[in-house]
Amino acid sequence: MSLNLKTHTEHFTNPLYLESGRILEPYDITYETYGELNSDKSNVVVICHALTGSHHCAGTYEGDKKPGWWDNLVGSGKAVDTDKYFVICTNVIGSCFGSTGPMSPQHPHHNPYRYKFPVVTIKDMVKAQRILFDKLGIHSVHAIIGGSMGGMQALLFAIHYPNFASKIISMATTYATQPWAIAFNKVAQESILKDPEFKGGYYDSQTIKENGLSGMAVGRMAGYISFLSYESMQSKFGRDYKSTDGLYELFGKFQVEMFLEYNGYNFTKLFDPLSYLYITKAINIYDLSRGFDSLNEALRKVSSELHLISFSNDQLFKNFEMKEISDTLTKIGNTNHTYVDIESDYGHDAFLVEVEKFEEYVKDILNG
Repeated sequence: MSLNLKTHTEHFTNPLYLESGRILEPYDITYETYGELNSDKSNVVVICHALTGSHHCAGTYEGDKKPGWWDNLVGSGKAVDTDKYFVICTNVIGSCFGSTGPMSPQHPHHNPYRYKFPVVTIKDMVKAQRILFDKLGIHSVHAIIGGSMGGMQALLFAIHYPNFASKIISMATTYATQPWAIAFNKVAQESILKDPEFKGGYYDSQTIKENGLSGMAVGRMAGYISFLSYESMQSKFGRDYKSTDGLYELFGKFQVEMFLEYNGYNFTKLFDPLSYLYITKAINIYDLSRGFDSLNEALRKVSSELHLISFSNDQLFKNFEMKEISDTLTKIGNTNHTYVDIESDYGHDAFLVEVEKFEEYVKDILNG
């Protein structure tokens, strides 16, 4: 079977009322679909992306070598089987891959919003997706799956749209972003803000696409450290040194340094710096219990079957943060959830890289 990958952008003229009290209008949402929608629309699976992800979660575009970011999980015959399910992945509001974000033109003129763009929350991102699905005539879905910031979205769907999804799988995330993760985001934010080429937010995006932004690259390197772990760096790089560099050259490099440089600098040509500031802000202020008296009260809203997956060596969102959600659900008498901690040394990015460790579990949940 073919993946049947299609990319769409939907335009909305109604105002999106944001959690902050501000409004966004008009706005666009770019999304990708895979597989075929069945006649009663009962086979929809929603995929939610992480901080730097996009709507492109599977398959390859023409001329591209690199497939979508969850291509090892989503596709024909894979755990999220596109021969069976109609998969939708949207680009979140605030991002830079087609949905409205800080570099989008502000209505009615065509200058980008930049700092005039309102702060959006993860809850706003979810609300915008829900409005999109309504417009597509999809009023309930079989499942929602997400990891990291995608897992935050999945949990907010569970609480704020309790009858929307039959099953929700949230992995490698937390109930509220903790100071450890906020600190890594702070390094990235400061690195961007202090780069003279950022020009106080008034940079030319074409120039950044061509040259990158070195401050952002440095911030992203800190991010990569939080996505890996002591053990995965040990096995991935060890103390290997670049063979053509002398050990006593001041700028001679270890493999781990080359990895950070390569990925850090490349990233800045692909991702907009203002989007990075806005999305890390959304992650920092994410808290499931906002608007409720407690986490208990928030989780009482959950009526979907909820599956929580953590990774034993996740350094960014520790496994006990996921366990706390599970323990709270148990404490309030929720019997329709599961929690599993996947044994992994990889670190936070295990949810992207070590799919073989949980794909059967995901398949079983979906086929339930």
